[in-house]
Amino acid sequence: MDGGDGSADLVINKRFVSEAELEERRKRRQEEWEKVRKPEDPEECPEEAYDPRSLYERLQEQREKKQQEFEEQFKFMDIDEMKTWFLPMLQFLVL
Repeated sequence: MDGGDGSADLVINKRFVSEAELEERRKRRQEEWEKVRKPEDPEECPEEAYDPRSLYERLQEQREKKQQEFEEQFKFMDIDEMKTWFLPMLQFLVL
C-alpha cells in the first residue's frame, strides 16, 4: 500500500499538527495581537474559537443568514415600494 515512497506518511502528516507548529502559530498570533492591541484589551491574545463544523456547513449558514436578511428587507414592503427600490437598481445593471 505504501509503495515504498513514503506517500502514506505524507497523507498522515497532513492530518495532524505538531505541538511545535501550534506553538509557532500562537507566537505569531500574539505578535499580531501586540500590533493591534488597545490599552483596554487583555495582554494575552484571545484564543481562536474552534468550530467543528465542515466548511460547507459554515458557508451554508452564512448563505442562509444573508438570505434571511434580504427577505427581511422586503417583508413589510408593498408592491409599489418594491418597484421603487428595484427599478433603479435594474437601470444600473443594464448600463
